[in-house]
This record gives sequence, C-alpha cells and structure tokens, in this order.
Amino acid sequence: MRVSCSGLGVTFHSAAGDVQALSNVTFETREGEFLAIVGPSGSGKTTLLRVLAGQIVPEHGAVARIPSPDGGSRALMVSQENSLFPWMTVLENAAFGLEMMGIAKPERHARARELLQRTGIAGWDHYYPAQLSLGMKQRVAVIRSFLSDPSLLLMDEPFSALDVQTRLTLQEELLALWEQSHRSVVFVTHDVEEAILLSDRVLVLGERPGTLVGRFSIPFPRPRHASLTLSEEFLFLKRRIWTELGLQAREEATA
Repeated sequence: MRVSCSGLGVTFHSAAGDVQALSNVTFETREGEFLAIVGPSGSGKTTLLRVLAGQIVPEHGAVARIPSPDGGSRALMVSQENSLFPWMTVLENAAFGLEMMGIAKPERHARARELLQRTGIAGWDHYYPAQLSLGMKQRVAVIRSFLSDPSLLLMDEPFSALDVQTRLTLQEELLALWEQSHRSVVFVTHDVEEAILLSDRVLVLGERPGTLVGRFSIPFPRPRHASLTLSEEFLFLKRRIWTELGLQAREEATA
C-alpha cells in the first residue's frame, strides 16, 4: 500500500491552549519501500504516524491510501512500548494476527515457530511476556506484526528503549524479515544512524510544528549489516542529515 499526504496540518486543542503539531506536511510513500522519518522530540513524528494509521483526522490537507497491487489496504502500527497480551504465551502472541485471519492452529503455530527460531527465541514458546526481557518482547511484537501481513507497517521507535547491543541485533533481524517480504514500512525514529541503516529514504521533520525540512535517498545496496555504520560514506550521509536537523534547531532558537 502507498500513502500520499498533501499539506497535512494537525493542531491539538485543550483548555490550556492550542498546540500545532504538524504544518503543511507533503510526501508520498512507495510500494514496498522502507521509509524512515527522523526528527527531534516534539516534532510530530508519532502524530504523523497516527494520521497515516487513520487514528487522527488532520485539520488541513488530505491523506490518500492507494491499495497494494493485490488489493491490500490494511495498516498496522507497532509502538515503542510492546503491546503483547500478558495472558498469552510467546507463541500465542506471535501467531495472534494469523489467528485473526482465520489460519488454522497447526499452520499459524508452525509459521510463528519458524520466525521465533530465526530471531533467536526458540524454546520460549510457552513463556509469558512477564518472563521476558524487553528485547525479547520487542522481537515477539515485530514477529507478530510481520505475520499479521499488513499492507503498510507503521513503526513508532520500536527499539528506542533497548540497550545498544540489543538494538543493533533487532535492527538486523528486522532487515532480514523485511528483505523476505518487502512490505511497505514507515519507521519513525530519533536515531539518524538507525534511519540510514534500515531505510530506502529518510524524511526529516523540523521542530514543532513539524514540517518536512529534508529528504534523503539512501544509496547503500542491500542486504545491509551493522558494520556499514562505520564506513566513510555512511558517516558522510549521517553528518548531512544531522546538519539538516541542526540548522533547523538553530533557526527555531533565533526566531
């Protein structure tokens, strides 16, 4: 599924006053693309994802959802806080989307076990979320999202609470899963390095009210691995994106 956004504007109204979250945001995703959105805290990244998910109706502009060639038009959101069901086992959580699609128990459990094996948590099938580390919970949440087979996967800083080593591991696992499906993904993060490593393009949101201040195509071939982040070309692109973010921040400070 593709999404076309034109002139999006969102303002939150409350007794304490109005807060403009997004202003004149225009872009279009591509079928099968991994698109990353970066920006400082408060720049409206999560708000934008919620607009794409249909959870927020923008006050200005429009969002058009173009179904995939197979007719798929379902979006699924994965948040930075895992959303596993505490009363379900790891296997049941991972296979939940397949269950909702009417897939028979033997098949859905077999498909879930395959991904649990590939992502390093085989043998934990019958454990419950309370018994898992945060990194393992996020693994299960990502597996469930891919098995749910959405046309558009919206990911809101899913690895932000993890330690560096666990985050790198999950980034590579996410890339491996994506390489097999090439599902359309919009991935929000404040981590420029993560955005470059994972995505085909990076959009940069400036300080609130969030508006697009930069667009970058990622030139590195796939498959990618964490070692790419040490290359001269990677560091050069990272500096360019940081410069875009830094310039915007200085403009806001002197306005």
